[in-house]
Amino acid sequence: MTKNLKISLALVVGAIVVAFIAASAGSGDEPEVTSDADRSDRLVRPDSQLLSEGTSDVEFVEFLDFECEACRAAFPAVEQLREEYGDEVTFVVRNFPLHNNSVAAAKAAEAAAAQDKFEEMYFRLFETQPEWGEKDSSQEDVFFGFAEDLGLDMEEFRSVYDDPATTEKVERDQADGRALGVSGTPTFFLDGEKLEPESFDDLVTAIEQAVNR
Repeated sequence: MTKNLKISLALVVGAIVVAFIAASAGSGDEPEVTSDADRSDRLVRPDSQLLSEGTSDVEFVEFLDFECEACRAAFPAVEQLREEYGDEVTFVVRNFPLHNNSVAAAKAAEAAAAQDKFEEMYFRLFETQPEWGEKDSSQEDVFFGFAEDLGLDMEEFRSVYDDPATTEKVERDQADGRALGVSGTPTFFLDGEKLEPESFDDLVTAIEQAVNR
C-alpha cells in the first residue's frame, strides 16, 4: 500500500467520525432489515449506480450525500481505492441526502446517468462542492450548468431530472439506508457488512481480505 493511499484513507476514517458525530438522517419510520435476503436487496438495487464493476463478487457500497463535506473529504481516498481495487471490486453509490440541495444534486447525478455520464457528474459535484454547497437558495441552475458543460442533451436531462420516478429512486435509496442502519454520511458497506474502521489500515485490510477470500 502506498504512502499516499494511507494518507487518503486516514481522511476516510476522519470523515466517517465527523459524519456520525455531526450528521444524522433522523430515525424515520423505515423498519430495519430482518433477513439476509432483504439486506442484500436493499444494499444494491438493479438500478443502483456503479462507479466500476469488478470481476469478483465483492461489493463496496457507499451511502453518500453530494453536499456532505465529510463525503467530499472521503472522495479522493475512495477514488484511490477504486483505482487500486476497481478491477476486482464493484463500487456502488447510493443516495442519502441530508442537506438543502442534496436531493437536487442526487437528481442531477441520476439524470446524467441516464446518458451514461454518472461518473462525470459524480466528479463534478464533489470537485465543485465548495462553490454550491451549504447554500439556502436552490442550486438547480448550477447543476444544469454542469450538465451543459458535460455536453448532455438538456431536454432529456430536464425530463429525467423532473420525472417523479427520479425523486422516488432517491427517496428509496435513503429508505434503504435507514433500514440498513445508516444515520450519517459517508457510510460504507463491504459484502453486506457495515464498515466501522478504527484506523485507515482497517479499511484496506477489509477490502484485501474480501478480495482474497
